Amino acid sequence: MLRNAICLGVAGNFANHLEQAGEVKDFLNVEVEEKDAPKGIFPFYLPNSKSFLGVYPISKDTLVLPEYEANAQVEPEIGVLFDIEYDEEKKVKDLKALKFTVFNDTTIRKDGALKISEKKSWHEKSKGKGSSWINIDKFEVGGVMDDFHLRSFVIRDGVKYEYGVDAPLLGYSYFYGKLKNWLVDKMNNQKDFGPLEDISKHLKECGYPKQAFVSIGATAYAPFGEKNYLKDGDEVIVEAYDKNDPLRNIILTQKVKNPS
Repeated sequence: MLRNAICLGVAGNFANHLEQAGEVKDFLNVEVEEKDAPKGIFPFYLPNSKSFLGVYPISKDTLVLPEYEANAQVEPEIGVLFDIEYDEEKKVKDLKALKFTVFNDTTIRKDGALKISEKKSWHEKSKGKGSSWINIDKFEVGGVMDDFHLRSFVIRDGVKYEYGVDAPLLGYSYFYGKLKNWLVDKMNNQKDFGPLEDISKHLKECGYPKQAFVSIGATAYAPFGEKNYLKDGDEVIVEAYDKNDPLRNIILTQKVKNPS
């Protein structure tokens, strides 16, 4: 279903994540609207693109590490599917949130990468998405997402480690209407500068897709996640759950493999 959607990520939407990932320096010259604002958005899949971003990277059960030596980390996130509404000039006019799921925006810590996207997609199974969705009744306070938390784990050699801290979705720096309005602005006006890219140009080159799947930001790392990169044989678990009913959840489970 997402093969025809532009897939975008939000950088720096949870406190401490960029610091722990060692990526604060990448955004030193990027101006933001306010202190806790995200740094920008980046593409990780562009439908019909002839670049490396045209390779569909999302898997529901497998994560394949890069063929070259790389330090890969889980980035546990919530992914939201939006309908895109354009105006007569093909500017993004509005985004309608349809449903959400869990997402693993696996990232490599690659020295010398000029753009965020260069650290995001390298293989057809370099990302992970939950196999189920929860419909969004309203993308605002009082909606279904209010009570959900996000957490992640890695099972290594039979031992389960906390990888990303357990965090409420209401802990996102930008969420609901504030996030939606910010996304619309960035999709129309973000420039190709530093680690960021011109998203309006990508939308045009992709034929103005009708939908956008947006991973809205990774949580802070637990001690194990901050210090340990993924390796062959690991099992990644990313879960969103309702704090009032933990059995109401979405779970992504991925086996980590070296490239064949």
